[in-house]
Amino acid sequence: MSTKPVVFVTRRLPEAVEARANRDYACRWNETDDVLTAADLVAGAAEARAILTCPTERWSREVIAALPDHIELIATFSVGHDHIDVRAAKERGILVTNTPDVLTEATADVAMLCLLAASRRVPEAQAMLREGRWQRWNPTELLGPGLQGKNLGIVGMGRIGRAFATRARAFGLRIHYHNRSRLAPELEAGAVYHETLATMLPAVQFLSLNCPATSENAGMIDASSLALLPPGAVLVNTARGTLVDDDALIAALESGHLAAAGLDVFNNEPAFDRRYLDRPNAFLLPHIGSSTVETRNGMGFRCLDNLDAHFAGRPAPDAVNR
Repeated sequence: MSTKPVVFVTRRLPEAVEARANRDYACRWNETDDVLTAADLVAGAAEARAILTCPTERWSREVIAALPDHIELIATFSVGHDHIDVRAAKERGILVTNTPDVLTEATADVAMLCLLAASRRVPEAQAMLREGRWQRWNPTELLGPGLQGKNLGIVGMGRIGRAFATRARAFGLRIHYHNRSRLAPELEAGAVYHETLATMLPAVQFLSLNCPATSENAGMIDASSLALLPPGAVLVNTARGTLVDDDALIAALESGHLAAAGLDVFNNEPAFDRRYLDRPNAFLLPHIGSSTVETRNGMGFRCLDNLDAHFAGRPAPDAVNR
């Protein structure tokens, strides 16, 4: 009889991650890879001591309350953990871990992709080619704002925000940022700190959201904050869709107050607001910020590192509710 701890895994994972998980644990897989209901989550955890989950599953207070007493740990295959009621888990004595560090570079790359594609009007250019409307080179066609010498405002200067700033500097952008607290000079690297979002927005032509989602910052990019940006600004969001008021952003894109937006995340994804599809000045991606082979393997291995530490009696390195 196997003495390996039983782990309920809610989604199929990269091949290398599954191989290591099966080697070290008695895994109970969601073989269909369908998004599971609350009842499915509770049923799947019936024999488990730990759960390895993804942001597609919602671990509400009610779901966590219904979990069996032998659940010790929920390891999420993500940095963000807003899909888990972390406080409810702590009250039940369930540890929650995440996967910091490993997706920093890949997500910063996609933020740069969104900034470039949105500002250079890539959706419109691709549509012109695919629809056979490109007849000749035109000196006034598809002009977008250049980056060099402009100001980029970053909301959230954690690991990803700083990695994005490094990339943006190479394109000639000057960095401004708003954070819960000011960084040490060596991390700031010359960036201009703004204690409030309201003071930063009028000063930047490009704005990137790189902060975690919390109840306090839900909808922080609304009509009033967008109005503070200079006309023709470009917005990038590779953090969480809940940071943005969709009605306000779509209105700003339609009016031309915003020149463009580059979005990798959405409210209620994958059931995102379909009005974005009608905006030629919106560059849209289906939440691929971390989707490199190396990054997704690293995320899975980080989950397993936390499980390994916990079951060996050591502190899990990435606990978010210790």
